[in-house]
Amino acid sequence: MTQERLARVTNQKLIHVTTRGRVTTRPHVVELWFAVINDKVYLSHEGHETDWMKNIRKNSDVSFEIGGATFTGRARVLENESEAWEGKVALYEKYYGRASKETIEDWFSLSKLLLIDPLPTK
Repeated sequence: MTQERLARVTNQKLIHVTTRGRVTTRPHVVELWFAVINDKVYLSHEGHETDWMKNIRKNSDVSFEIGGATFTGRARVLENESEAWEGKVALYEKYYGRASKETIEDWFSLSKLLLIDPLPTK
């Protein structure tokens, strides 16, 4: 069920991800570009690690909304470059089209990739 719901919104431009504050546990919502491939949601962020990324490192449980559909999942920062490559290609091609490996690597040279594994819908 989750896979079908995710497939219906994959062409949307933005995702809203909600994490829980590391100290306060209050919800923290960010709006990002995203790409879905193989039933996984990829995100990227350029620059220093932000509060929402630190929140994910402490508590991987997230909720997210795409095109009015809500989901839950477990998120993580991708530390392994080979694991991140699929997400880099998916993100770049979604928003800019096909490109060489060098172009994609350059585009993401200052970025961290994150992955959300959606949880099954109850």
